Amino acid sequence: MSSIVRRPLWARLSAFGQRADGETRVAQGLVWLWVAILAVLLGLPLLAILGRALLQGDGSLGFSHFGEVLDSPGLMQATLNSFVVSLTVTTIVLPLAFGFAWALMRSRVVGRAVFRQIALTPLLAPSLMPAISIVYLFGNQGMLKSWLDGGSIYGFWGIVLGELFYTFPHALLILVTALASADARLFEAARSMGASAWRQFFTITLPGARYGLLSAGLVVFTLVITDFGVPKVVGGNYCVLAVEAYKQVIGQQNFERGAVVGLMLLLPAVLAFVLERRTARRQQAAITARAVQYTPGRDPLRDVAAFGLLSGVSVLLLALLGVGIIASFIGYWPYNLKLTLDHYDFSQIDGGWAVYFNSLKLATATALLGTPLVFLGAYWVEKLKVAGVGRQVLRFFAMLPMAVPGLVLGLGYVFFFNHPANPLNGLYGSLALMVVCTVAHYYTTAHLTAATALKQLDNEFEAVAASLKVPFWVTLRRVTLPICLPALVDVARYFFIAGMTTVSALVFLYSPDSSVSAVAIITIDDTGNTAAAAAMATMVVLTSALVSVLFSLLEAWMARRRR
Repeated sequence: MSSIVRRPLWARLSAFGQRADGETRVAQGLVWLWVAILAVLLGLPLLAILGRALLQGDGSLGFSHFGEVLDSPGLMQATLNSFVVSLTVTTIVLPLAFGFAWALMRSRVVGRAVFRQIALTPLLAPSLMPAISIVYLFGNQGMLKSWLDGGSIYGFWGIVLGELFYTFPHALLILVTALASADARLFEAARSMGASAWRQFFTITLPGARYGLLSAGLVVFTLVITDFGVPKVVGGNYCVLAVEAYKQVIGQQNFERGAVVGLMLLLPAVLAFVLERRTARRQQAAITARAVQYTPGRDPLRDVAAFGLLSGVSVLLLALLGVGIIASFIGYWPYNLKLTLDHYDFSQIDGGWAVYFNSLKLATATALLGTPLVFLGAYWVEKLKVAGVGRQVLRFFAMLPMAVPGLVLGLGYVFFFNHPANPLNGLYGSLALMVVCTVAHYYTTAHLTAATALKQLDNEFEAVAASLKVPFWVTLRRVTLPICLPALVDVARYFFIAGMTTVSALVFLYSPDSSVSAVAIITIDDTGNTAAAAAMATMVVLTSALVSVLFSLLEAWMARRRR
């Protein structure tokens, strides 16, 4: 008989209690450790912006910098311009994206998967790519400049056109999801009552997608008002808040006023986030019936119209992406159309090919660091039933980046990590800090992906493991992690592409030795070498596309192994 069996019952229960208490302490410690990590990555930098905005010249706190901004006609005009541009883009892109999503989900057009992939290609490009294509099409030497009848693309309409390309896939993803959840029984009942297709659209489709439309509108508005890349290239004299924040910090070294502008950019994003969350709760409460998946029937006229819409939007998207790529291989647009690779000789620009390889390092490190950080954080929130307050704080920090524009987060990193009293001051200007900032910037979407995968797992796994006295980390390693591998691949791909294409959060953080491709595109374009900027942007697009394909192949291989 074993020694455990010979031990008294009270001794065995005491030993089990000690092990259970020890495991609980480990779990609690991990939850609070992740809270501390995200507080450093997100909370403290945002507090640093507020502190810098309130800091007076004599060291006291006050609101004089806010008054200076309100009394500055230029900054107030930039604020008005930002709202006008954002509202215009939102007004245009919502019906386009909704029509595209409707054509994908409510028709039987052949090649819908191809059209969907074309519509998502802007996600593989930095926001400066459409701006560069616009310059080649409608700029001073643009091949379609005559279409402007003597006008200039540099300004309001140039920004609008570039932002349409940039924000379209973000709106489309939300609206496709909204239309995919339709209840087929509603349409069947409407047809049995003699309702026409148009009546069904206005009484069933639109009301059913209202939450998706609101969410897409808020996302587009926030992306436009906080975007830096497009207005920097084609904005001309039309000033917007994002560019003004850059000018205040980089151009004029006025950090206090830059902090105030950053808070102004943060406000609409936070309001949009709060409104979206409140609407989401109402939407969830309104769903009480189990929906039946909708499958579109045959309708040749509808399918022809849907094909025309899908084709027209796809051609426009490919044109804005393709012109920049093609122009990078042209000798001198539009006068010398001979093909050449001269623009890919990056040895002639500051940093050379090193900036591209820095982007690869940044994207790879972001995927390697962000994926386990996000997954474990999501696991602590969803599966560990300890430290209730800590898990709620961790969930708050996980959702916070959704309401924080990249430009604002970058400003926060400047004020926090560049402070002389900060022991992490040595990280400022390094590629390591840029990796950390990128992970923090895109944390929310990755967290939601991981949390969704974890919620699909029955809690019985953890309950059975606890009854068998198996520590949670063993269950995590042997059961949870293998099942969630597809979600981890998705998160890693998302982080890699984000690391290759992001610019707004990094524009304040790079040094001459740590510059990356997306940032270098701005500096190259500022020198007037648009062709080299297009070449660098093309490298980003091709790399993102190649890695995306490799991740898709990995997912397919994993799916075959599971069968």
